[in-house]
Amino acid sequence: MNNNLVVYNTLTRKKEVFEPINAPFVGMYVCGPTVYGDVHLGNCRTFISFDLIYRYLVHLKYKVRYVRNITDAGHLEGDHDEGDDKFSKKARLEKLEPMEIVQRYTIGFHDVLRIFNTIPPNIEPTATGHIAEQIEMVKEIIDNGFAYKINGSVYFDVEKYSKEYNYTILTNRNIDDLIANSRDLGGQDEKKGRLDFALWIKAKPEHIMRWPSPWGWGFPGWHIECSAMSSKYLGDTFDIHGGGMDLAATHHTNEIAQSQACHHTEPAKYWLHTNMLTVNGTRMSKSAGNGFLPAELFTGNHHLLKRGFSPMTVRFFMLQAHYRSTLDFSNEALEASDKGFRRLMNACALVEKLQTSDHSDVDIAKLSRRCYDAMNDDFNSPVAIAELFEAARVINSIHDGKTCIDQANLSLLSTLIHDFVYDILGLKEETIQTDEMGPLVDFIINLRLQARADKDYATSDKIRNGLFDLGIQLKDNKESTSWSKV
Repeated sequence: MNNNLVVYNTLTRKKEVFEPINAPFVGMYVCGPTVYGDVHLGNCRTFISFDLIYRYLVHLKYKVRYVRNITDAGHLEGDHDEGDDKFSKKARLEKLEPMEIVQRYTIGFHDVLRIFNTIPPNIEPTATGHIAEQIEMVKEIIDNGFAYKINGSVYFDVEKYSKEYNYTILTNRNIDDLIANSRDLGGQDEKKGRLDFALWIKAKPEHIMRWPSPWGWGFPGWHIECSAMSSKYLGDTFDIHGGGMDLAATHHTNEIAQSQACHHTEPAKYWLHTNMLTVNGTRMSKSAGNGFLPAELFTGNHHLLKRGFSPMTVRFFMLQAHYRSTLDFSNEALEASDKGFRRLMNACALVEKLQTSDHSDVDIAKLSRRCYDAMNDDFNSPVAIAELFEAARVINSIHDGKTCIDQANLSLLSTLIHDFVYDILGLKEETIQTDEMGPLVDFIINLRLQARADKDYATSDKIRNGLFDLGIQLKDNKESTSWSKV
């Protein structure tokens, strides 16, 4: 078993040698989506990053149980501890049952991740499917003295917990500062302390999603589901807990507190967090108007995009940044990744056509070792990709007859490409014939531009509509017209 892998542990704020609790078995829990809307790119980045991590652990011969939940209850609007949950609100707006909303967006979530070539988790539990486990965990926390009941709701007592444990162990923040700076959230009048959070929430008469409990009809708080499901499927303490860095300060902090209060042990040995997305240097968000969905990225149907980019180009683009680094979307960066991806894949396709010699000018073992060194350094995919570009250069040189390679090194090269490009990075060939279609579409676009210049708008519209019917979408801007496949 490989023992050279080091990971950055948010819990200790340093890189540590990865030593599973019960090698070769590895338990990994990743916080999944809240399925009340289309999955956004920030989520996709997290799940693609953990797909890379999962793939590499499996490549190292670890027997990984990968658990990723589906949040389909208990996540309230604004993350307050009262009011409507996101599913009920969406259901009322669309005049549907909440579980219709859940079903629609769960299917959409799976479709997007399938397009990105991610491997499904071994277990994908839902919050609504584990209400009993959540209730039992809340009862245990109450019995241990770290929660209190009031008016049909149950709250976690952060102040009491903090007398025995470090509530901010994950973020290393000062708890007094947290209390002083905490907002006056909903349900605050019921709570003993400003940092207390809901484990179980009493349902108002109009609340759609509700279950019976020892405290009356209600629904679970958002945080308890992950604690209950991770312990059910991975044990009270497991190896890796992952998610986006935006979850660390509240959701993951509360997960640790709940698990410690219930089981008297920290839930995970290593905490791994992905960084955020930005667009042209500005944080991606709905409120800023600069967020776009995967479908918009694929089609180019967004005002910030000059054209669409294929799923594998986007996956490659994400993997070119370390999972703990900020990832900035721009048309220029995506264009560069598109060219780089195609250059890499074109070289990979040549491997089987290479001719061997009785001697070799290249040492593929050293190149392979550098790829492993990169991935063993906290899954450093951008450095590994840089080494694979070196492999692509070698492949092209051999193909052009400028470099010799013997059979042994060719076998190593073939294995390197198969293992790293396809199995670990999860890249694959795409069937879209964009390069072959390009000159023809550009020629037609030029005809349309001439029609517009002649003010022949009928012909211009006819060309646009005809191309759209054939699966080609045009996008006009001040300087030029770009196109993408629909």
